[in-house]
Amino acid sequence: MIGVMIFGARCEAEAPGASEKFAKLCEQMVKTQIEARGVKSKIVLDALRKVERHKFVPQTYQRQAYEDHPLPIGEGQTISQPYIVALMTEVLDLDSTKKVLEIGTGSGYQAAVLAEICHQVYTIELIEVLGKRAEKLLADLGYENIRVRVGDGYKGWKEYSPFDAIIVTCAPSHIPRPLKDQLAEGGKMVIPVGETFNQKLVLLAKKQGKIVEENIIPVRFVPMMRHDGKEY
Repeated sequence: MIGVMIFGARCEAEAPGASEKFAKLCEQMVKTQIEARGVKSKIVLDALRKVERHKFVPQTYQRQAYEDHPLPIGEGQTISQPYIVALMTEVLDLDSTKKVLEIGTGSGYQAAVLAEICHQVYTIELIEVLGKRAEKLLADLGYENIRVRVGDGYKGWKEYSPFDAIIVTCAPSHIPRPLKDQLAEGGKMVIPVGETFNQKLVLLAKKQGKIVEENIIPVRFVPMMRHDGKEY
């Protein structure tokens, strides 16, 4: 028997008073998990307050949506811990003029946060069921500045490059050359790199055609996968 994860994406499906309850949990999340850890960007904090995280997780886990840990979303994938979403978004120095590429759409939550800040978001998901689900959910929620593609994120999305920022939410063993090439001059990329139990979050900046790298914190993400099921 195959288990099915049911997502509740629409406000009208929520019980009376649920929206207010989730709003309070979201505010608590922002204050105690994110601001308290040093994230200061107002536009990032405002985006996290606006995006309803519980709509991006299966109904089974909605009560945990604003807690301080990742949650399963099916297909062996997870929605990242809220603090990590905030940190990765903040270090990119985004604003309303930026065009961003995301690798690893997953639930669509990170893309929604980016879309609240940036002009245009392009996001790629290898697993078709997740990509199609996220695409529908984001459309249902009214996001018109997000374009979703099912494909191999290692290769990036060359036809829409260069990108002002690139955010990668799965971990390859090395930084993909296509993503470096598709980063605009003056742009930034944040990416987890390494093996499953030895990963680091890396911030890259392209300056005069050269890439400058900075290690941020140790992290643990799902690996970046190929179509054949092997890890990059």
